[in-house]
Amino acid sequence: MRYAGWANYETWAVALRLNNDEGSYRYWREQAESWFGRESTSEYWSQSESARFGLADQLRTEAGSGNPLSDAASMWSDLMSAALGRIHWEEIADSCLGEIPEYVEVTKTEDPPGHQ
Repeated sequence: MRYAGWANYETWAVALRLNNDEGSYRYWREQAESWFGRESTSEYWSQSESARFGLADQLRTEAGSGNPLSDAASMWSDLMSAALGRIHWEEIADSCLGEIPEYVEVTKTEDPPGHQ
């Protein structure tokens, strides 16, 4: 079920925090520009897809490393892991990349993310 225009509550909550803190916002926009500036290393993915998936993996990894409960075995750590598992990292990455005009132009001619 969608929440406030995002895939779900968990995705919205992470995107909100990343976008509402100026330092975080700037950091992730710089990372988006860095990923979009790289050539695709995949024979299957376009440059924009490679940027989206690479940035999504970086978002997932950095968010996971900040989890204060990752080393604990408890109901709370299980709930945190479940919530982190529901986040649509590619959607957040696409939002960060969407600030880059060239990315927007390129993706207008591609199939939408998840399209098969």
